[in-house]
Amino acid sequence: MSRTARVERVIEDQGERGPLRTFSKQPAQRERTREQQLRRFMGTRSGRKIQYARALAEALDPAHVPEPLARLLACV
Repeated sequence: MSRTARVERVIEDQGERGPLRTFSKQPAQRERTREQQLRRFMGTRSGRKIQYARALAEALDPAHVPEPLARLLACV
């Protein structure tokens, strides 16, 4: 499963599939990549970045932690 698909699954689990779909159809979003849309979506409502920071961290498979995060965790 792609990274974007995993992020979209977390968004769906948070009950925000509809708002993401509406956001993605806006004219300003049509030219952006899916990754850019997902990043921007998470900053469109107060508290959403904090909500998704936790949700995405909880959804990580410990056996497949992204390399930058793995390096950070190795230092603490």
